[in-house]
Amino acid sequence: MGSRKCGSCLSSLLIPLALWSIIVNILLYFPNGQASYASSNKLTNYVWYFEGICFSGIMMLVVAAVLLVLENDNNYKCCQSENCSKKYMTVLSMIFSALGIAFSGYCLVISALGLLQGPYCRTLDGWEYAFEGTAGRFLTDSREWIQCLEPAHVVEWNIILFSILIALSGLQVIVCLIRVVIQLSKSLCGTYSVIIQVPDPPGTCTSSFVQDSMCLAGRLFGIASFSFHSYCPHLYSASNISIFPYIPVCLLACLNGLNQRNNYKIIFCVPW
Repeated sequence: MGSRKCGSCLSSLLIPLALWSIIVNILLYFPNGQASYASSNKLTNYVWYFEGICFSGIMMLVVAAVLLVLENDNNYKCCQSENCSKKYMTVLSMIFSALGIAFSGYCLVISALGLLQGPYCRTLDGWEYAFEGTAGRFLTDSREWIQCLEPAHVVEWNIILFSILIALSGLQVIVCLIRVVIQLSKSLCGTYSVIIQVPDPPGTCTSSFVQDSMCLAGRLFGIASFSFHSYCPHLYSASNISIFPYIPVCLLACLNGLNQRNNYKIIFCVPW
């Protein structure tokens, strides 16, 4: 419950970060508050990558909305078992968090490149990138900024706005990375359940196959104890399995079952 509330809080934090990214990127099109430079294409080329509007903005709003839906307790059950639904919700949450890292990481890289390149401005030699060959040294030497004659204060404008975009997208990367870590810890650490389906009619259920399979996995992976509980007529459940990782246990149990008796098959292996 605590991790779910934390995940919802982190997802909600992405929304204002995305909105601010859109606003900051839009301001880059209007140096010194003038729209004439955008219409005449006299802007630094990195503003046309739409890093703040599209990737760190709109796409991150979509990611945040999906993550909030996945954290909702009343979300759609993808299958009959609640554990199965939780597993798929966890996988989807990790996928969209990874997409969030990619989107915000793109904005971070493009903004950093735009900051280092410097603005496109009019100098004594005409319109050019006055600081393109300085490797970013102009950022700490304000005396060089007077090379840009037009637009007025364009150097300060670009430095401030690109720096804000870097900070916003960096925070988005951190938030999405924390979400991935939380979901991985929920999936790989703790107690898991292996569910095995038995098509035999009532009265023919036995738990020997489950015990044999899990004991085999226990010998190979050093699992100390298992507690078994049978659900007749159609399901056997081996629960309370503490293991890291748990996926090889499922595979071993499945392969062992296919070798011994063909009417058994693994359904899923998920955290409680």
